Amino acid sequence: MQELEATHFGNDSWHKPNPWEFLVNKKHHIIWCNVFKAASSSWMYNFNVLAGYSPEFLRKTKEIFLHLARERYPRVTLDELHEAQNNSVTFLIARHPFERLLSAYRDKFVYAIPHSLHDKFGRKIVRTYRKKSLQLKPPKYPTFQEFVRWLLDQIKHDNYLDMHFVSYTRFCTPCLIHFDVILKFETLEEDQLYLIEKTGLKQIIAPEWQNPGKGKNTLDLLQQFYSKLTRTEIDGLYDYYRYDFELFNYSATSYFNIARSNEEDTPEQSVLLLGKPSAP
Repeated sequence: MQELEATHFGNDSWHKPNPWEFLVNKKHHIIWCNVFKAASSSWMYNFNVLAGYSPEFLRKTKEIFLHLARERYPRVTLDELHEAQNNSVTFLIARHPFERLLSAYRDKFVYAIPHSLHDKFGRKIVRTYRKKSLQLKPPKYPTFQEFVRWLLDQIKHDNYLDMHFVSYTRFCTPCLIHFDVILKFETLEEDQLYLIEKTGLKQIIAPEWQNPGKGKNTLDLLQQFYSKLTRTEIDGLYDYYRYDFELFNYSATSYFNIARSNEEDTPEQSVLLLGKPSAP
């Protein structure tokens, strides 16, 4: 694991530390920056157990785990975070940026709960980014290319991004806040064991893997979606997630290799995935 150290602080989103998303457990001396779509369900369960919720309650409750956690883990200031870090282990879980993005897209748009916020927002993306003559054709949710075009427009105008799509470097600011342990999504089973042993919590929590099938993208699935994007679109995504790739040692080469040429991109091709994909 490489050291992630700050170069300098500033007031823009790239140079301003962000303690807002950290869950600080002072009793057990463990701190987590909860990156969504990177085993977040698994560790939200564990942090709720550490907060005092019983496993029996967590299995039965209909409450959203994040809401339960925030009742026990109030948001902290930067000074409070630094003070807690003096005798705690701070960690995050890294995942390949493009795998995480596809997982978030599928979860929030392809499998959106009818009439939910993301379902309604997805329809808005369709109205904006799909050719009018094709808007009544399936799918009702935005295709991956339509979603990416919307996302790149948000990035271009520096608009707020949903927590499921924002980069690690903006969400957890790992170059500005020290992390003791970086777990990898790809080796999570063994990495969890290491973290639990290091923190002395093996009598309280165990390695968790909530939604194990839903969180993983096969190579075929990744190719199915990313091969619909143009080189320019993948360039744009890589430029935004560049520091995530570099900090956590991920490569985008295979994605550039399957990108379509920009000349292939025509309005008629914007509706790309007519059938609903198989369950993740």
